[in-house]
Amino acid sequence: MNVSATISTLKLIRDPSLCLPHATIPTFAHLPVPLSAAFPRHARPDIRAVVLDKDNCFAVPRANEVYKPYSDKFQQLRAAYPGARLLIVSNSAGTDDDVSHQEVLPLSSPTPPSSPRLSPPKAALLEANTGVSVLRHSRKKPSAHPQILAHLTAETDVTHPSQIAVVGDRLFTDMVMANRMGAWGVWVKDGVVEERGLFTRAEKALEGWLRTRGYTPPEVVGPGTPFGG
Repeated sequence: MNVSATISTLKLIRDPSLCLPHATIPTFAHLPVPLSAAFPRHARPDIRAVVLDKDNCFAVPRANEVYKPYSDKFQQLRAAYPGARLLIVSNSAGTDDDVSHQEVLPLSSPTPPSSPRLSPPKAALLEANTGVSVLRHSRKKPSAHPQILAHLTAETDVTHPSQIAVVGDRLFTDMVMANRMGAWGVWVKDGVVEERGLFTRAEKALEGWLRTRGYTPPEVVGPGTPFGG
């Protein structure tokens, strides 16, 4: 159970705008590169790093590879945000639920017969298949933002949350995390597979209801933004 998401959902009663994205795209294939183009109402924000959700964003849920129709877009994103500037943050791969997630192993590395794990950790498989780093984090989204900030400020030239964009398909985790961090949120409205679950339908219904009542996402404030100077 994601306790962090449950607590965050309750906090939305006080401030429901936290779940709203700054930009919405139909699918991952529609993601503008560079991501500054996703926010036409703003003066080309200085986005230096991108945080990607995995499941049902660029990958089939529980798969540890890029969904094939999205391969070209994924490589385009890697070219625009090379090295540590592109970071995968998943609530499955890289968390404490991912056995031996701290290990960084090539996909071809043999697993000793005496090893207690039956397969390589999801994070290592995902890194080997995508060529992109997966954050190892102890707190799940939407509460992983302190670890994300610490990682990106240490590994890139990011100096402020406003220089980060979060891309994901979940409003109550990905977009809430982006807003709590002070980053830009890009919502992938339709995932790789269609989800009909109650939680997903509730998210989308709430987003539409909030928009019709004039709610907007929190403004991103930082260096180079209209509100940060």
